[in-house]
Amino acid sequence: MFRSLSVVNYRIWFAGALVSNVGTWMQRTAQDWIVLTQLTDHNATAVGIVMALQFGPQLLLMPWSGLIADRFDRRKLLILTQTLMGLLGLGLGIITVTGVVELWHVHLFALALGVVAAIDAPARQTFVSELLPDDNLSNAVALNSASFNGARLIGPAAAGLLTVAVGAGWVFLINAVTFGFTVLAMLLLRTKDLRTQPRAPRERGQLVAGFRYVWKRPDIVAVLITVFLVGTFGFNFAIFTSTMATVEFGMGASEFGMLSSIMAVGSVAGALLSARRSRPRMRLVVGGAFFFGLTCAIAALMPNYITFAISLAFVGLTSLTLMTTANAYVQTTTEPAMRGRVMALYMAIFAGGTPLGAPLVGWVADQYGPRWAIGVAAVSGLLAAAAVLFWMIRYQRLRVRSRPRSSPRSAPRLHVRHRGDGHPLTSAIRVVSTKAAAAERDRETATREIAVVEATSPR
Repeated sequence: MFRSLSVVNYRIWFAGALVSNVGTWMQRTAQDWIVLTQLTDHNATAVGIVMALQFGPQLLLMPWSGLIADRFDRRKLLILTQTLMGLLGLGLGIITVTGVVELWHVHLFALALGVVAAIDAPARQTFVSELLPDDNLSNAVALNSASFNGARLIGPAAAGLLTVAVGAGWVFLINAVTFGFTVLAMLLLRTKDLRTQPRAPRERGQLVAGFRYVWKRPDIVAVLITVFLVGTFGFNFAIFTSTMATVEFGMGASEFGMLSSIMAVGSVAGALLSARRSRPRMRLVVGGAFFFGLTCAIAALMPNYITFAISLAFVGLTSLTLMTTANAYVQTTTEPAMRGRVMALYMAIFAGGTPLGAPLVGWVADQYGPRWAIGVAAVSGLLAAAAVLFWMIRYQRLRVRSRPRSSPRSAPRLHVRHRGDGHPLTSAIRVVSTKAAAAERDRETATREIAVVEATSPR
């Protein structure tokens, strides 16, 4: 489960990122809180607009940020972006502590942070491949998610307590300091042990080449559709938890922060379960999307704060299972020289959909109540599962057949077959003739049969 931590460079990176992630969650929580309660009168749409400004640049700058990650030294690039984000946190903290902060200030800082994050995200996602061998990449992606959501256990709760005790401005200042830990980690890395990845050549057409590569990969397209639906309409947790805590249950800042921490318990569990798997599988994308929709529907129906908080743990588990699997699948099946551009597209679709979804979900919460806003997330998960399932039926020839009972006492069985788990078929297969190709596909199908699932309760 923790095999990637055996690599010294990854351990250094992991430690620095963990501290920085705590600060990031603290700032997110404090920022949403002051917008919702201090700068507006519990206006969920305003929170959605801030989220849109913060994540929108990833959609607009995606083609260039991905190419930058493929062309330049990612370690030096990350030192620059992390330093800039620390300075932005420092500036927001100063104007908040001095009491001069207004809503438009938060809008401006959110937009600036979004621009820097748009360049930082693809470089940070793909830099992991330079720290350790490819066979540990899927495990490292899962551990990164565990780090990010482990910080979510501490950050929101700490932000809630500190906001009540000393004010949101000090939370922003603490976040500015935590970025220094990531910069320090980058400086401490053993550069001679880094695995230099192929760089994109300096020639025309490199931006378009990334889109062409993805277009020729229907499996990645299916994953991106899933990420768009869930990222745009489902992952608006700041709106869900803040409005449910304040509007629906009448709670304060500490209870609001606690909801995010409880959700992180499930998220960490989902990330660690993903770390145990040797490779990402498309069937986990289908299952993760379906159960994310189901758990969101259940959370929307919870009658009180306690039951809602418990349900959020399961929302966190299913959401991280889905997103960790999707992220690892895209990274491990993409050519190294194209990885920055493909991951930029991935992050743009995931976070860039927020400018569309967050204001809409915030409007639904204002007009119809926060429970209906969570219902939008539930629908997005179910539609995403349907999209990937369609791809598996269309391109991987997914078939489910019922096998007759071998004896009156035996359990009925479902036999599930497809042409693989979403990973491309081996490149060694060559089409010689129609009959030979058909025979080769049949052999490939036979070798990729997945386990028989008994349609009865466990014995």
